[in-house]
Amino acid sequence: MTPDFVFSQEGEIPLSAPDLKSGKPLMQALSERSSHREFNQQALSKEHLSGLLWAACGINRPESGKRTVPSARNWQDVQVYVFLKEGIYLYDEAGHKLVQVVAGDHRKVSGMQDFVEKAPVNLVYVSDYDRMKEAQDKSLYSGLSAGYISQNVYLYCASEGLNTVMRAMVDREAMHSLMNLKPSQHVVGAQTVGYRK
Repeated sequence: MTPDFVFSQEGEIPLSAPDLKSGKPLMQALSERSSHREFNQQALSKEHLSGLLWAACGINRPESGKRTVPSARNWQDVQVYVFLKEGIYLYDEAGHKLVQVVAGDHRKVSGMQDFVEKAPVNLVYVSDYDRMKEAQDKSLYSGLSAGYISQNVYLYCASEGLNTVMRAMVDREAMHSLMNLKPSQHVVGAQTVGYRK
C-alpha cells in the first residue's frame, strides 16, 4: 500500500497540521502504554504521521521555537530521522515537514530485529553533541532527550491505537555512514511505529 501523502518538491513531504483534539485522554493513554514488536505493513496515514512527529518533538510554542519535549538549556540536541519505504528523512520541526536525506528503502539498517525491515516507520534519534556547548556528560543529556521523545511517541501511539517499541539494538556505525552524519552527531536509539496486526 502506498502512503497518502504527496511530495511537494524533490525530497520533501509537507505534513498537515496535527489534530490537537484527536486521541484518548492522557490518563487512559498512560494506562494503555506498552511495547509491541508486531506491526501491520500498511503505511501510516498522513494524519498519523503528522501527529506522531509533532508529538515526538514538534514546535508547540511558535513564539519561542520550543518543542513538545523538554531540553536542557534548550539545546534541542536530538533530531528525529524517519526511515520510510520511500527513503530516510529528517523531521524539520520548524517547517513541520520531512526533508529527504537518502532515497530508497533502508528500513532494514535501522535496527537488528527482523520486524524493522517491514514496519512502516522507524524513528532514529540522533544527538548533535555540538549543540551541548557546556555539557560535561553529553551522552547522559542525549539519552535523557531521546527518552523524552520516545515517551511522547509511546503516549501518542497508545492514544491513537498504534504499536511501538523503543530499541537500543542498532548498528550505529552503519547508520552513521548511511545517513551522512557529522562526526559530532551520534545515534542514540531507534523506535518502530506501525498499525496493529
